[in-house]
Amino acid sequence: MSQNRREFLRTGAAGLTFFTPAIWTGARSQPADKPSWLTDDALLAAARKEGPLVVYTTTNEGEALPMWKLFSDATGIPVQVIRASDSAILGRVMVEARARQKSWDIVQTANVQKFPPQLLEAYEPPEVKNLFADARDPAKRWYGVYANYNTPAYNTKLVNAADLPKSYEEMAKRTDWRGKCVIDDTDTVWIAVMFDHYGEARGREILMEMAKNLQPVVQDGHLALARAVAAGEYAVILNNYLNLTLNVKMAGGATDFWILDPVALFYGQVGIAANAANPNAAKLAINFQLSREAQTHLAKFGRLPTRADVQTNPVGVLEPLSKVKVVSKLLTADDEKKWAGVFKDIFRTR
Repeated sequence: MSQNRREFLRTGAAGLTFFTPAIWTGARSQPADKPSWLTDDALLAAARKEGPLVVYTTTNEGEALPMWKLFSDATGIPVQVIRASDSAILGRVMVEARARQKSWDIVQTANVQKFPPQLLEAYEPPEVKNLFADARDPAKRWYGVYANYNTPAYNTKLVNAADLPKSYEEMAKRTDWRGKCVIDDTDTVWIAVMFDHYGEARGREILMEMAKNLQPVVQDGHLALARAVAAGEYAVILNNYLNLTLNVKMAGGATDFWILDPVALFYGQVGIAANAANPNAAKLAINFQLSREAQTHLAKFGRLPTRADVQTNPVGVLEPLSKVKVVSKLLTADDEKKWAGVFKDIFRTR
């Protein structure tokens, strides 16, 4: 973990039919208070001569649309927001690439690093200097917009916080939660980090014991599962994204997280299309997504920033992570297949 991340943790400083387009059109006048990320007047002038910016994203509409309205209001550039799951976006991008279509300008998903590199423009926006080091692609094709820390969560009406296990070894031995647990079948990064931390033999042993004793239900959809735990459908989710637990908790859900060592980390990433129809607007947009203003907006919904100068919500929520091992992990497409197979073998999903 980088030094600035440790200091930040101490101070608190997801088919095509699911795509829903929306367009925000901003005024062509410059706001009185110029945003900190809008520093290149020549780039802005060039971007205003292009068509509407097209954004492919996995961020839900309640968070994404107000954020892109901020961008449109500041620049006067119309924005078309198209939302779907990670896999649906990747599939659509690959189909469009084979057809040589210029369909999107920037993409924001949790698997941009899996895109063929020739589909992404290498670009280093000014706001990159403010990001945590491991939220920056050395090849400059993607950058972290928010952090996905992996932690278990529980229903606060069904589980007493004092009874929570202190380690994965202890969790694996629990039988009182048998059939009352759930896990998302795409948690490949978590599985990979467990193997890295414990070693292949011991990691498999712990997870196999967990599967045997807890007999978790295996489903798909991290946000839906966060809500299901809060609603009392399950007592515990063995792993989920911390920001989703926070999102549901802040909405009044009966849920909370707790931290077990190790904590897997990966990023919601943003990248620019190599053949973007609106390349100047794309460069402005990626700089905006990395800005303090955009990440502060996302933090209102429990998203966890990739900058040390953005306050978490709730304040200090990440402080306990400074006391455990946080492992940043990126999976290639081949890695994903491997760990998906390991997951299926351990939890016996078909």
